[in-house]
Amino acid sequence: MNDRRNTLRNTAFSSIGIYAEYFLGMVASIVIARHLGPGHYGVYSMFIWFAAIGIVVTNSGITTGVIKFISEFRGNGNEAMIRPLLTYMRRVQAWHMVLVVGLAGAGLALAGHRWANTPDLVEFLLLAAAVAMRAPYMFNIAVAKGFEAFDATARVSMVAAPLNLALVVGAVLLKASMFWFLVVYATSSAIFLGISWWQARRLVATVPPAAPMASELNQRIRRHLRIVSVTIVVGFLITSDVEIVFLNTFATSADAGYFKVAYQLATGMMLLVPGVFAAVLLPMMSKALSRGRDQAAQKFVAVTTYLVMLSAPVVIFGVCFAAPIIQLLYGSRYGAAAPVFAVAILASAIATSNQGATSLLVSADRQQTILVMVVVFGVIKLTLDALLIHQFALRGAMVAILTEAVSSTTAYVLIGLRVSGARLDGRRLAAVALASVGAALLSLPVLLLGMPVLLTVLLGGVVVLGSYGVLTLLLPCWSPGDIAQLQELHARFARNWPQPLHRLLLRAGERASARAERPA
Repeated sequence: MNDRRNTLRNTAFSSIGIYAEYFLGMVASIVIARHLGPGHYGVYSMFIWFAAIGIVVTNSGITTGVIKFISEFRGNGNEAMIRPLLTYMRRVQAWHMVLVVGLAGAGLALAGHRWANTPDLVEFLLLAAAVAMRAPYMFNIAVAKGFEAFDATARVSMVAAPLNLALVVGAVLLKASMFWFLVVYATSSAIFLGISWWQARRLVATVPPAAPMASELNQRIRRHLRIVSVTIVVGFLITSDVEIVFLNTFATSADAGYFKVAYQLATGMMLLVPGVFAAVLLPMMSKALSRGRDQAAQKFVAVTTYLVMLSAPVVIFGVCFAAPIIQLLYGSRYGAAAPVFAVAILASAIATSNQGATSLLVSADRQQTILVMVVVFGVIKLTLDALLIHQFALRGAMVAILTEAVSSTTAYVLIGLRVSGARLDGRRLAAVALASVGAALLSLPVLLLGMPVLLTVLLGGVVVLGSYGVLTLLLPCWSPGDIAQLQELHARFARNWPQPLHRLLLRAGERASARAERPA
């Protein structure tokens, strides 16, 4: 199989795995949220967040190291080093696990009943068991990715995610309490671990017998773990919904429930924006940089512009139709989550637009810069959360996530511009902003029609997407090459139907070509 076909195959399987696990996981979380209600769901979400940070710390630097070094060994024909690598990494993971569970247990003993919504001993043991199973599950997935066996990761998701959803639905039908959903979480962790272990075992069985690990390799692995661990853990604090911990502490568990559903839905919707495009950003940027700084600058500007263009209609739809979206998915009890969702989807879109900058910095070997920025903005976010949530509760959380997103993205983009020597295409970005405002104004009347919630959401999505698409063609948002590609796709899959769209694409192409021919 040639490289191109292999890349397409891996991309397809990776997308299937990611989208299946995300979609079914989102359905499961919606079912749980509707069943438990805002108060209990806020506490449940905090417990799951504790498990998530435990998994991240346990695997900090390990899973990325497994992917990196397995890929390297397979590339240079040194497969005999894979087994000792996995043995060493699993030993490090085990020590991390002991540390995580020990510190968590000590923290629980010190907190006692002085802190609201503290897990009891049985709940703590369930969460610890889940961490002890989910961390090795992610290790096994990293092994599969190192072998470029993305079909294996897709199999795990396609089998385990439906079983997890079935367990959740069964618990709801039995009218289970929050405790039993923790049991479900631990049970699904065992399912994910078992299926992933089988897939990883099959892959490792193909490598040759183990060889002693060289001291130089051991030093490289240790250095990787030291540098990447901090970046991953602090990065998790920035991108995760750590606000639910502060809301449970300084506000109410209901506020935490409102924030959880809004933040999870917003980040999930924005995750689908770059889609598989995000997976190819780093190699694409590295390749451009190898051809020269000018090539990297052009690619960085183009990527940033496209991410803004892709994010804009999602933001318009989320902000304009936040209330009906939340009511449709979570019910009227979660109405207070609507403004949080509107702010969260805007913050997520802003954060998404800096992916081109981070890919550029990694390609330019600026990992030290990224580490410093991750730590700085991690401290900023935690400080804002503590101060603002203590004072303003849910509104403080909204201000905190938006402030962090704006400041960090601005910093990343500015550094990216400095490293590449590029200048953002202000005209195209202004045109995208104008198209966004126009689409928002055209879609708002849908809210006044008084239709059922489902029809309001569906019609709103159609109006936003349609009006935004037309306005971007009327305004200078697309390059001549982009429009030529759109014309080709329209001709191939729709045979230039409908004709008004065909004529619109032709005129947009003519205008874009005329603008490109004008002197700068």
